[in-house]
Amino acid sequence: MKEQAPTPSASLWQRIKMNLHYCISGVWNDASNRRRVQAVKVANLSIRSFLDRDLQTQACALTYRTVLAIVPALAMLFAIARGFGFQNLLQSELFRYFPAQRQALKTALEYVENYLAQASQGVFIGIGLVFLLWTLVSLMSSVEDSFNHVWRVTTKRSLQRKITDYSALFMLLPVLMVCSAGISIFMSDAVQRVFEGNALSPVMQRLLSFMPIVISWLIFTAAYYLVPNTHVKLSGAFFAGILCGTLFHVVQWLFVSGQVYVSKYNAIYGSFAFLPLLLVWLQLSWLIALSGVVLTYSWQNFGSYAHRDKVDSISQTYAVQLSVAIAALATRRFKLCEPALTRSELICEYDIPAMLADKLLEQLQQSGVLVGVKQDDKEDSDNIAFHPARDPDDITVNMVTNAMNDMGENHFIAKADSCFVKLFEHVDQQRLMQQQATGDITLLDLVKDVADEKK
Repeated sequence: MKEQAPTPSASLWQRIKMNLHYCISGVWNDASNRRRVQAVKVANLSIRSFLDRDLQTQACALTYRTVLAIVPALAMLFAIARGFGFQNLLQSELFRYFPAQRQALKTALEYVENYLAQASQGVFIGIGLVFLLWTLVSLMSSVEDSFNHVWRVTTKRSLQRKITDYSALFMLLPVLMVCSAGISIFMSDAVQRVFEGNALSPVMQRLLSFMPIVISWLIFTAAYYLVPNTHVKLSGAFFAGILCGTLFHVVQWLFVSGQVYVSKYNAIYGSFAFLPLLLVWLQLSWLIALSGVVLTYSWQNFGSYAHRDKVDSISQTYAVQLSVAIAALATRRFKLCEPALTRSELICEYDIPAMLADKLLEQLQQSGVLVGVKQDDKEDSDNIAFHPARDPDDITVNMVTNAMNDMGENHFIAKADSCFVKLFEHVDQQRLMQQQATGDITLLDLVKDVADEKK
């Protein structure tokens, strides 16, 4: 009997399944540099990273921190604005930036007035100032930690640098907001004078209406570029800034449009009807911001995840072999007084995926084989150089292998250890006999073979 040809619906379903399999896992085995393939890799890595980093929980934590810091942050902004004499202008700018939370801002500004009145009297001056700075630094530190978590960065800025950088940011913020408002007003007046009575005037007015969106693009881009404690490509930050800045304004417009339904909440929450809307708006805003961080990370690192699925299931033997090779390179460079080995070199010159390079370097440091040293004052994960943690002449292959295999907690299950004590001793003896039979070699002698393999 002849086999029946597949129906159009079955054929379509097969193509859909093939495309889904390609987008989920097969794309990482595609070495072509076509833009379509790169776009699929960026989208794939973004979705995976979004789910792996648990950004919903991160956004909830940042929402809580933001609610805690609203009054102190506004207090600092208005205290600085009073010194420059543009308090009213700053207030109008806040209402323009956050039209969806006008009622919340009015309530917060009342608290700010009371806060500033109390902070300027008696002993509360010192206590209030310390609490204000701690709240703001804590908020910005949480934002930085969330961004670094997405970027898999473990090194943090020093507390002194956090205080100086964040304080400077909050002092410049009201000035920048007023300057942006002044530029918008100046350009609007100039356009009105130049194109008054001209048909192009409505077109120019429509273009000027996009100024807040453009400013949001720049703010998101600056955050994605400056906040993570690592090197970020400006192109990725700008792309994510445009996308997330636009999405932020869409969400803001939805909340402005939804204010007509606040009356329904008044029956439940009374005068606190704005509170659930504020929390939802903050939650979505932080989720958008963190999604942009994920997109920036994926844009910059999708090329380093060529073997992502295989990296997740890498064998212990292969991991140890790569660890020995990395330790050998670092040892040789230290011995010959050459530039120290860095994470970016492992990724770029040896095509080791970024996720695997970070994992192996962390294990080599924890096992006491390598030590990471900052090359200069820049606090950047790509700015760390790796050196041997002991005399290079004493580091052998067996020492590195044993250090990697023995890393972690051992013999903490009392009953199992007592029952299998003879078996454990036999395993250790077999490993020792195998190492003695094969002999040992220092990394300095081995590194010549590693260099030949690279060629």
